Formats: sequence, C-alpha cells, structure tokens
Amino acid sequence: MQKFAPSLLVVALGVALAGCQDSGPQDEKVTINKNPYPSTYQALKSTSTLITNATVLTGTGERLEEADVLLIDGKVQQVGKDLTVQVDNTIDAQGKWVTPGLIDVHSHLGAYPNPSVESHQDGNEMTSPNTAEVWVEHSVWPQDPGFNRAREGGITSLQILPGSANLFGGRGVTLKNVPAHTMQGMKFPDAPYGLKMACGENPKRVYGRKGILPSTRMGNMAGYRTAWIDAAEYKREWDKYDSDYAAGKNPEVPHRDIKFDTLRGVLEGEVMIHNHCYKAEEMAMMIDLSKEFGYHAGTFHHGIEAYKIAEMLADNGSCAALWPDWWGFKMEAYDMVQENVAIVDAVKNSCAVVHSDSDTTIQRLNQEAGKVMFRANDNGFNISEEHAIKWITSNAAKSLGIADKTGSIEAGKQGDVVIWNQNPFSVYAKAEQVFVDGAKVYDRHDDAYQAQSDFMLGQK
Repeated sequence: MQKFAPSLLVVALGVALAGCQDSGPQDEKVTINKNPYPSTYQALKSTSTLITNATVLTGTGERLEEADVLLIDGKVQQVGKDLTVQVDNTIDAQGKWVTPGLIDVHSHLGAYPNPSVESHQDGNEMTSPNTAEVWVEHSVWPQDPGFNRAREGGITSLQILPGSANLFGGRGVTLKNVPAHTMQGMKFPDAPYGLKMACGENPKRVYGRKGILPSTRMGNMAGYRTAWIDAAEYKREWDKYDSDYAAGKNPEVPHRDIKFDTLRGVLEGEVMIHNHCYKAEEMAMMIDLSKEFGYHAGTFHHGIEAYKIAEMLADNGSCAALWPDWWGFKMEAYDMVQENVAIVDAVKNSCAVVHSDSDTTIQRLNQEAGKVMFRANDNGFNISEEHAIKWITSNAAKSLGIADKTGSIEAGKQGDVVIWNQNPFSVYAKAEQVFVDGAKVYDRHDDAYQAQSDFMLGQK
C-alpha cells in the first residue's frame, strides 16, 4: 500500500475541496451595481425657441455674426443665418452674444455651501490618506444658494469635487445647474464619475501632522503606488470570479470593498481622474504613475506650473484646469506666470480649461477666461473670443467626458445656451437668459425665472 506524508494529504484534500467548490450547481451570480444612485434629472418643459441676429461663439472655434440658433425638443436643431422656421418663441438678440452654457470643472458648491457654518462643511473626509470609498454627491446640499448665483453667471453644468486633503479624496459628481430638491434631480445623466486625487503639500501636511504616511512627497508617491497595487489585485479577483462563473464553475465570491470599487473603475476606464497638482515635476510623476498601472492620468487641476510641461500634457491627452491669476498662497504655488493657460493652450492637441474652485469666481467664469485672453494678448499671443470660449465650454466638457452631449452649439447637442448682453469677456457682461436642455432657467429681466433660496438675505 502506498503511503503519503501528512502534508501531501492536506494538499490533496485542499485541491479536491477546491474542485468541488468550482463545480456543481452554480450559486446566484453576484454583480456589483455600478450606478446605485442614478440620476432622476428630468429636463424642464421647453418650447421651440429661435434666437436671432446674435454674435454666436459656437464653442468649436467658430464665430458667426448676425446668426440664429434654433432650439427644439431640448436640443440644438440648427445654427446659421436667416433661419425661417415656425417656433413657439422668437428672441431677437440683435447686439447680443450667444455662447454654449458655461461649464465649471472644479467646484465645491453644495459640499461647502453657504451659509458657511461648520455643520455644513462636508467636502473633506480627513480620516485616511485614501478615502476613495466616499462619494461627494452624498454631501451635496441642493439648496445651496451658490447654485443660483452660478446660474446667473451662465453656468449650466459643473463638477462637484471633494477636497484635497487626501491622496485619494473620493468620487466627484457632474451636475446640471437646475433647481432641484435632491442631488439626484441635478445629476447629469450618464456623465462619468471622477476620482479626486491630490499631490504635494496638502496630503503630506494633513497626515504628517498626525505622524502617519505621507509626511513627504515620496510618502505621497508610495501611498499612491500601494493603493494601485491593491486595486489591481482586487480587479484581478473580481475578473477571475466573473470568468470562472461564465465558464460554468461555482467560484467563491470575492470580498467587496467600495474603496476599491472606485479604483477598479479607474483601471477599467469608467472613472476619470481629476488630480489637484501644482508642480510640473509632480504632474510628470503622476503621468508616469498612470502608465505604471495602466490607467489615464485625466485632468490636472490648478497646475500653477503646467506651462513648463505643456507638450507633455498634450502628448498624454491630459486636460489642465487652471486659474488665470491665483498664485503665491503657498510654496508650491509660487512659480506662476499669468500666461499659464495660454501657453498650455498653444500646444497642438492641448486641452486648456479655466476653472473656479470658488463660490464667488464661479459667478463670473467668463471674466476669469477674459483675464487670460487679455494678459496673453498683451504679451504677444493672438487669442480671439471664439477660441477663448472653448476654455469654459467645449474643453471643459471634454475634461468631464460629456463633450458628446454639451459644451458647444452644434446640431444634436443639448440646448445649453447663454444669451449675453454684450461680449461675454467684458467686465460689463451679464448673462441675460440661460437655457438648459432648451428650457429657460434664468432671465435677468423676469422674476419668474430667478430661483430663490430660503437661505439668502434680503428676499421678499
């Protein structure tokens, strides 16, 4: 009789049990719902509208004089001159300008709302360097009067991001800027999620003070790499489960971790990266990091030194969402030039964006872009209004993964449109009428289209 060592018997028994587990009747398939909090947004009732005789900046680099824009069934139906159609509503925009609705890719409205009190400060989960499990939409307060003020400035879509204290701050969410009682009533249908990451001083300061990693920039990088290694293993386990189940086996269900659900979404190309990062060498490292783990580095936000690596950003297909003139408020924000946006923009295949990161400058994002255009042209650039408008419309839409839906005035795009009283880059410019999906959501001259908040003073 053949004899086996006890250790070999244990191995053989383990193999047999594993085989039994993978065979036989299958348990019910476990699937992860990737959209458990779906948008309930419904476009407001709209009429067919013809805007006539306007200077139109399409968001594609084109400028049309004395042109018309036709909105039907919530979409741009036609753009051109002397359109002759039967519509419910005609607006003579002689002497006025029309642009796509403005898009702010970096906002904290609703998560850091007004009134600014401690109990409403819900944008930064400063409890771990990696809080990829949190979703900022669960902190968004739709009654924040900042949404109304932003709409009055022509903002029709915006991304709400968690703060920058952590290496991984959590998921952002893209919203339609319409009045709603719930976050889901504002949620932009089918917009990709974003993951907020942060470089540099913020995470190393927050956690260095607590005596835990990271306390240095090398600690930041080690934290990212460790998280992506774990995320890759998590993805591998779930991929194997799915493939084994498809092959007729009955595999054991992997442990679920909502932190790694988000990171897995990045690795699968479903969740976009939005990275708070100031310094050129750190942005370059984050691009290298993305290549190491096989995901796209996405959009770099703030990017004070983006002008130093403009070609690298363009070659990587990364947008850069930048301020026109914020700088010097901390060490990593010192090496700034006011032509930063224009230098990034000048490179072929670039994606320059002007963002706010502010509940006040979001109200005049058009003028923030105007600052860049003025300063750049004063220093030898030749940037036109029809080009600069892309920084706050079509390029911003590209950054958020919604350029197929909005960001330009083209046939088939959503009817997100702003009528301005004059050149939108002027300091005297005011949004007179704002449309979202073809429905008027703001009119400077009609109280019926001026949403009110219970939390603003001086109201009737």
